[in-house]
Amino acid sequence: MKLVKLVSLLLLLVTVHTFGQTPTDYLSKDFHKKRRATFRAKMPANSIAVIFANPVRNRANDVDYVYHQDPNFYYLTGYREPNAVLVIYASDQKNGDGTTYNEVIYVQERNPNAEMWNGRRLGTEGAKKELGFASAYNAIDFLNANIDFKKFDKIFIEKFKDDYRNTGNSAEVFDLVKSFKTKAGYDPNIYLSRAKKYVYELVKSTPIENSANVAQVIGRIENRFPDIKEDDLLMKYKTATDAKLKGDLKEKITLKLTPKTNIDIDFLSTTLSDMREIKSPEEIKLLTKAIRISAIGQIEVMKAMKPHMSETELQGIHEFVYKKYGAEYEGYPSIVGAGNNGCILHYIENNKTKVGNDLVLMDLGAEYRGYTADVTRTIPANGKFTPEQKAIYDIVYNSQEAGIKASVVGASFGAPNAACRKVINEGLLKLGIIKTINERHNYLPHGVSHYIGLDVHDPGTYGNFRANSIITVEPGIYIPEGSPCDKKWWGIAVRIEDDILITEKGPINLSAEAPRKSNEIEKMMAKKSVLDEFVLPDLDKE
Repeated sequence: MKLVKLVSLLLLLVTVHTFGQTPTDYLSKDFHKKRRATFRAKMPANSIAVIFANPVRNRANDVDYVYHQDPNFYYLTGYREPNAVLVIYASDQKNGDGTTYNEVIYVQERNPNAEMWNGRRLGTEGAKKELGFASAYNAIDFLNANIDFKKFDKIFIEKFKDDYRNTGNSAEVFDLVKSFKTKAGYDPNIYLSRAKKYVYELVKSTPIENSANVAQVIGRIENRFPDIKEDDLLMKYKTATDAKLKGDLKEKITLKLTPKTNIDIDFLSTTLSDMREIKSPEEIKLLTKAIRISAIGQIEVMKAMKPHMSETELQGIHEFVYKKYGAEYEGYPSIVGAGNNGCILHYIENNKTKVGNDLVLMDLGAEYRGYTADVTRTIPANGKFTPEQKAIYDIVYNSQEAGIKASVVGASFGAPNAACRKVINEGLLKLGIIKTINERHNYLPHGVSHYIGLDVHDPGTYGNFRANSIITVEPGIYIPEGSPCDKKWWGIAVRIEDDILITEKGPINLSAEAPRKSNEIEKMMAKKSVLDEFVLPDLDKE
């Protein structure tokens, strides 16, 4: 008996010790609880919201991708496992025993065998203790739950992407979504793509005697928009010759424009976009850490970079710094493009074996406790800008300074973009790369700002700036080989991107730790790197 007690005590100590070694700076359960309360307060009377966790996605064969939670689900729950559902009610509900509740989370069940292979699960008790839910059940209970969805005036969901597999296990997201669709009477035509809605409206507004014109439109666009080609009503309408049949089809298509349903796919996304735009102090703290980690990664690469290095090696240094600081993931696929590769905006191959004397554009961001940075620096591989490289770089820097200055409370979301483009056009004109100030060109083909947060392109209203939102300001100039300008500019690509906190007192550059001025970059690159002596065996030598 004493031995049993001793073993139990040792297991307890090991458990406590193990949990003491895991991160403790995630958002608190109170944070997520307050987010649910805020969302509930915005819900109209007699409504219900149903939010599903992300599915597990397959990489190849029996290997899955590292799991990443749906950001909205995480924002409202803090739950980081798959196969779960959150149900939020606008008003209190009652159990059979008279207990009231206004939210329920359904989580994946504890399973010793599964946990042996894939790690510990929270289970229902963990959801109550660690996430702060009063009502927590196993996911399989959602399949059996007697929720009368039809009694609610509104059911709020997000648009289903239907990208989850049916692996045969019970109560996975595939089953949870299928069960909901059946019980709620889900009609896939609730969501009409822009193209399909356009064609439906065209059918509705076009007299039958002119329906041949609509048929021609369908014929022109059906191959570009698969959902139109897969629509039986539209395909029959396109080929029908009988006026009465066309009239019947028109009536059915018109009804689809206003489906009779209590399911709403806009409110949940729109409401959470508005909420997530404004960051709480806890969120700003985590985002700032993610951003500083990313900025330090840029600094270490500046010191370590040599012309003989590959794009992949430089990517590895960045991501090593992230892991050294305990960042779980990269917030998005890392971009490291040398020379002309930098002109590919989302270049992720990173397979150039030597960066040589090119400029190297490095757009990377650490994800820390769910929050993602987005920081870009462009630096000369050999430590010194050529005159042409410096000329382009300094235009982008001055452009970014103007963009940051325009990022103030009350300004339109497009204000930084307008400020950046003005400086870039003036600079390109002065260098003779464009011929007139209003010349249409593709040297800056993207907008310069987006929100960051739980997503690298975080949702938001994209209206006038509000305090405590965090955006990027990322102007660039990209001159790919073959551009209509002097060849001396070809292959130069520069982007500078920083993460800016909007405050009542003005913008704060949270990533300013990484040098931005051309002369400051050169000074940083002249410093010794701790990796200078890190030399691995040459595997190509026999």
